[in-house]
Amino acid sequence: AHAQSPTPAASSAEVPDASVETEVPDGGATPWTSPAPWLPGAAEPALDPNASKRGLGPRSDGKPVPDADRPPGSLPDDGGPSPVIFPAQDVPLRFNHERHVKELKIPCTACHDKARTSHVSADSLIPLGTRCDGCHGSDHRDLTRVVADPKEPISQCAFCHAGYRDGARVAPVVIPKPNLRFDHALHVGRNIGCAQCHGAVQNVELATRDQLPRMRGCFNCHQMPEPVAGGAQSACKTCHLTDPNGLMRVSYDSGTLTPPSWLHAAAHGPDWVERHKLVAGDDSRFCSNCHSEKYCTDCHDGRVRPRRVHPNDWLSMHPSASRESSIKCVSCHREQSFCLGCHQRAGVTMSGPYANVIERGRFHPPKTVWTDPPRTPSHHAWQAERNLSACVSCHVERDCAICHATAGIRDSSLSGQGAGGQGINPHPANFANHCRGALRQNARPCLVCHAATDSELQSCR
Repeated sequence: AHAQSPTPAASSAEVPDASVETEVPDGGATPWTSPAPWLPGAAEPALDPNASKRGLGPRSDGKPVPDADRPPGSLPDDGGPSPVIFPAQDVPLRFNHERHVKELKIPCTACHDKARTSHVSADSLIPLGTRCDGCHGSDHRDLTRVVADPKEPISQCAFCHAGYRDGARVAPVVIPKPNLRFDHALHVGRNIGCAQCHGAVQNVELATRDQLPRMRGCFNCHQMPEPVAGGAQSACKTCHLTDPNGLMRVSYDSGTLTPPSWLHAAAHGPDWVERHKLVAGDDSRFCSNCHSEKYCTDCHDGRVRPRRVHPNDWLSMHPSASRESSIKCVSCHREQSFCLGCHQRAGVTMSGPYANVIERGRFHPPKTVWTDPPRTPSHHAWQAERNLSACVSCHVERDCAICHATAGIRDSSLSGQGAGGQGINPHPANFANHCRGALRQNARPCLVCHAATDSELQSCR
């Protein structure tokens, strides 16, 4: 098996009679399956009624290759490997792997010898014509003057080059380099057989793109747990090409690379807009192999319509969700602009133009619960001690000082902002017994309400 198998030539390609039956000196007609006289012990095969079809397709009867003979990881009717990774090929050759491997017992590396030393996927592993000369009796050392043995049918150019006419140039073999990283020598050195990637090529005549590896088959080794994996890494970037930004390259001349349906159910089909949140929620690192965070925010920043990030009942549910994990919220939203701005427009904040209009609802509990004694778990003092970050997402220190600043002071020398406050004591019981430590640790919160000359502050020094 070779890494870059040819595509099948069209079965309707015009092949001259000389490539099927060629006149030999005794006047008889011998099919192209005649034994090679230079192969010791070659037996005389029976005449093949399908001789004109042999080597032009995966099977001479035109039937598809059985799933058991295809590469590991192949799915029925999968159409071959990814056309983006392995672009379309054009190899107008006639070749019979079954004849060479199974009948003549020629090992894969006898023809594809470069597989033992190839470290780059772009290397062409198709044998040169000189590799064929020893058995076919031809001479390809000078490709401008290829010499054929007139006595041997299998030596003629038309025998292997489908559609060839005398005196014409043979059709070129076109095999674009694959868009991935692969090291044949590394795999050969670890005794990984050809069939583990290319399937049972010995049962196939003309090898096509269908005999190229499948990613599902690669996972048979590359997703094994350590130490069984033996260094076979499962990261996408191990085999797939990357852009300078470190993300997987997904755009090629041959198309756009997208995940297959069996990989995390991430096929980017027509329903992907609805399903992608489930895949991203299960494993966001999988998505980050190809997409940056900006790619997501370009749609999810709230300026793109429709807003399909949150469920339909999100307005009623988002308070609980934001309290549970505000980090998720702030990954897209800014509290002092997005959240506060919406609350102001909705009238659920005292600082908005509509104030706290009852008809528009309220953000905090009623005054009897939120600010009046006695203190309960729903009191704002408890809520502030529990999660001050939630408070400062909407409020600044000035809002607190409206109530908690020292009352009746009009001294312009005050460093704090709370001059003339209501003087409501924000301190818990017995705070005076340990206020000295709090002042010494950080005096700034104290100076928000107290002047530096405040007698109460002096008692804590």
